[in-house]
Amino acid sequence: MTRRAANLLGLACCVGLLGYAWYAQAVLHLEPCPLCIFQRVGIAATGLVFLVAALHAPRGNGARVYGGLILLSTAATLAVAARQIWIQHLPEGSVPVCGATLSYMLDVFPLTDVIRKVLSGSGECAKVTWTFLGASMPEWVAIAALALAGLGTWANLLPRRAS
Repeated sequence: MTRRAANLLGLACCVGLLGYAWYAQAVLHLEPCPLCIFQRVGIAATGLVFLVAALHAPRGNGARVYGGLILLSTAATLAVAARQIWIQHLPEGSVPVCGATLSYMLDVFPLTDVIRKVLSGSGECAKVTWTFLGASMPEWVAIAALALAGLGTWANLLPRRAS
């Protein structure tokens, strides 16, 4: 498989993940919490890097830059997912109370404060409203982020044929 094809595969995976997130929200009526939205942003950023890497199809150092950016975006996504998984496994009563909505916080607070408040988590982030094979949505996002990191490494950091 060429580097371009591998990056297009990564893009397709990201599009699929975001498509399912939209389906879960629009069709299954599962409202995303702020941490879920941050995970979506991380997957979208990863998809964007895969897209640019596929269009550019660089060799050498250029490919390593894309590989590094993919690792950075998947690591950030994994960190947010891990935070939500941790919050979901807190004992009853130790979960922070629900806070303001993300759109309200973005209107009222500076971005750095919004990020700090979202990452601290709240009650809506602790609710498990969807599972598949016993794993919650953020657990599947963590698995997907690890898989995308592996694909991005294989496609861009290991020697590959150019397209």
